[in-house]
Amino acid sequence: MSAALKTTFRFAVNGRARIIKTEGDRPLLEVLREDLGLTGTKYGCGEGQCRACTVLLDGKAVTSCLTPVSAAAGKKVVTIEGLATDGKLHPVQEAFAAEGAIQCGYCVPGMILTTAALLEKNARPTDRQIVDALNGNLCRCSGYPRILVAVRRAVEMRGAADAGQD
Repeated sequence: MSAALKTTFRFAVNGRARIIKTEGDRPLLEVLREDLGLTGTKYGCGEGQCRACTVLLDGKAVTSCLTPVSAAAGKKVVTIEGLATDGKLHPVQEAFAAEGAIQCGYCVPGMILTTAALLEKNARPTDRQIVDALNGNLCRCSGYPRILVAVRRAVEMRGAADAGQD
């Protein structure tokens, strides 16, 4: 048996440059949690079916359990820990908290990051677009109605913030 070949990977995580030496096919989820101590990204099914492990990779929501660390090389990764800026929660985080869309909290990081990616692409999504974007993000507490309300609230909050910048 030969040892797996380790390679050095450089990428940014939550705005901070990182250098990791590991096997290229190792799941990004494992690197984030075990090597970098970022445990907000949750291990769910390990098969990309629940999306509890969702992170943003260059702004796109991806399942980190299926994304090899090699795919992050040279890119920007944002986890739930990095979504807030300057000590202020992201509007999606604020909306989820305000609407009580957190139940046990296990699915919430993936839901929030998926929503943040959606709102970056579409500032005013319809309910159908919200549901389509979140399709596959499983909430084992069945908190979907509150999650939908929270996403709508985040849309309103972002709209109000944008209006204040004029």
